Amino acid sequence: MPREAEPSLNEKQFVLQALHDSVRLDGRELEQYRPLELTFGDQHGVADVTLGKTRVLAKASAELTVPYADRPLDGIFNIATELSPMTSPAFEVNRPTETEVLISRLLEKTVRRSGALDTESLCLVAGQKCWSIRVDVHVLSHDGNLIDAACFAVVAALRHFRKPDTSIEGGVLTVYTPAEREPVPLSWLHSPFCVTWSFFGEEGDIAVLDATWMEEQVRSGSCTISLNKHGEICQIAKLGGVPVEAVSLLQCTNVALVKAKDMSSKLDRWLAEDVRRRDKGGLLAELSAENDRVPDM
Repeated sequence: MPREAEPSLNEKQFVLQALHDSVRLDGRELEQYRPLELTFGDQHGVADVTLGKTRVLAKASAELTVPYADRPLDGIFNIATELSPMTSPAFEVNRPTETEVLISRLLEKTVRRSGALDTESLCLVAGQKCWSIRVDVHVLSHDGNLIDAACFAVVAALRHFRKPDTSIEGGVLTVYTPAEREPVPLSWLHSPFCVTWSFFGEEGDIAVLDATWMEEQVRSGSCTISLNKHGEICQIAKLGGVPVEAVSLLQCTNVALVKAKDMSSKLDRWLAEDVRRRDKGGLLAELSAENDRVPDM
């Protein structure tokens, strides 16, 4: 199996020594994120997220299907993750690596199992027809902290997505095209975000936020905390590595809450800007022109 070139021993020692001195190679503070940027596509439900040099693209889609027999009143919601060889030589097509499996499971726990999306609202006819919502996550560039970037991209894509409007008359289901009726947003309950900590040193006493790829190669453990802006924790994933003291974990959780609030406010702002951009010359402009029109004397 192909492997990515590991940093040399001198590089590892340099990074560790710098972190012991509270210095990072890119000049950030230990608890500071890289610049986070979000770009929406021309089509609803496409979110392109960049976190430093890490770039993730998420695309949401919907199709009509039959609900599961054991959940006849719920729709279907799935997240699919793809890490291609274009991202890193360590990834192969149709051969999921440990990183890909880890990202998929964390996204599922954070977004799907936390009930962020109201799946009951996706049901159209109990036991017969429902919407199946799918989010495809494509990693375009990998420079560390894929989990946080992928989670932000999934949440942004789902909140930006619009599904076709429907109606039921006389037991007949009608799906309207965008030309007939304006597509409607998904029923969204809360926005969870992942905040990943990396621990360095033999005892894991150095905690670093948003590690780069180089820093991930020398860390002795990691912990991903998923929570929303209200402080509701969806899950905490501490998969192996050095043990972390409970007090340190509480401190990390408090910082994670601040970061989650910041991500939530940024996403709200970007969504509002996209709505204004799409409505330029649309309904709002038409209403404004109607109000500014001077009545004939």
